[in-house]
Amino acid sequence: MVKETKFYDILGVSPSAQDTELKKAYRKAALKYHPDKNPSPEAAEKFKEISHAYEVLSDDQKREVYDTYGEEGLTGGGPGGMGGMGAEDIFSQFFGGGFGGMGGGASRGPQKGKDIKHSISCTLEELYKGRTAKLALNKTVLCKTCDGRGGKEGKIKQCSSCHGQGMKFVTRQMGPMIQRFQTVCDVCQGSGDICDPKDRCTACKGKKTQNERKILQVHIDPGMKDGQRIVFSGEGDQEPGVTPGDVVFVVDERPHEKFTRKGNDLVYEAEIDLLTALAGGEIAFPHVSGDYIKSTILPGEVIAPGTLKVMENQGMPIYRHGSRGNLFVKFNVKFPPANFAAEDKLKLLEQVLPARQTVNIPKKAEVDECDLVDVDPRKHQSGSRHDSYDSDDEEGGQGGPGVQCASQ
Repeated sequence: MVKETKFYDILGVSPSAQDTELKKAYRKAALKYHPDKNPSPEAAEKFKEISHAYEVLSDDQKREVYDTYGEEGLTGGGPGGMGGMGAEDIFSQFFGGGFGGMGGGASRGPQKGKDIKHSISCTLEELYKGRTAKLALNKTVLCKTCDGRGGKEGKIKQCSSCHGQGMKFVTRQMGPMIQRFQTVCDVCQGSGDICDPKDRCTACKGKKTQNERKILQVHIDPGMKDGQRIVFSGEGDQEPGVTPGDVVFVVDERPHEKFTRKGNDLVYEAEIDLLTALAGGEIAFPHVSGDYIKSTILPGEVIAPGTLKVMENQGMPIYRHGSRGNLFVKFNVKFPPANFAAEDKLKLLEQVLPARQTVNIPKKAEVDECDLVDVDPRKHQSGSRHDSYDSDDEEGGQGGPGVQCASQ
């Protein structure tokens, strides 16, 4: 005696109906109320009810729970409980596609496998010139002996316990509570089909897949940037009934010792001596292209520390464009060491260099004469304890800067 007959009434069958009778009733009702044939809102709602009723009654475990506890016993996610397939999924699985085999609106197509990502390290020189790298990839492919079937053709049957899904729901009653969870099918061991051991493929042992080592040629085009992706479509792992994912290589640009890249431009820090900075001269340095860059500083141009110049079209190639960015040169001026010249040489500098800057101090201002000495990090470290007290507070026990001692 079943607790309620609602789902049986929706399909128009008796509680004692067998699987063949359920399938026949579902086929007739689903074709009548499918949204592609009957677009009314009432038909769409009826189609969902029919599909949900069939989902429950076609599953032996769900049907047992429903017969014993009614619809309230079907707990979990999804419409009406238990987190099963949607109406279109059931229809698609039952009829092999959308309405009439024409592909319904909710048809999802084959599932796609996961993408495989790898990082490919590149120097700035390699990203300038481009290169081709051969990389070995270990991947899973469908067995070529059995074409991914796992056994002899015609000897493999769909597992009736999990309906070919490889997973099934298990229901357990713990007192008044019903626990329901998904687990690997114990009949087919998750394969979704049944095959006699003597009919299994000898190459893959019935697993349907094998491991394969494949060499991929990865082309690094000139001008590629850090983080750019190189995609090999469909080269991911293969599984039966699953569209292979992609193999994705991500460019990882290594830092350069001399050059800094900013988009399509390059920045180079050039160090020149004081004479070249003042009187002109030549600079030269190796470029990431492998050639040397040479340029002339004109006499009298005067390069101050931090001056930024640009060499047009000497930067990185612009990816698949044919042109190049710019090369920015930042100058650091190296001054001569202390006491590099005798006094008479210094007088010569006074004759050629601009006059010294005049010091202007108001006539009535008080002036402290101070000595400039070299910095001793141990003695003159910023934030030392001597900075924490007023100069008049030699004992150093009465608060920080700006704090006055209270009168006694």
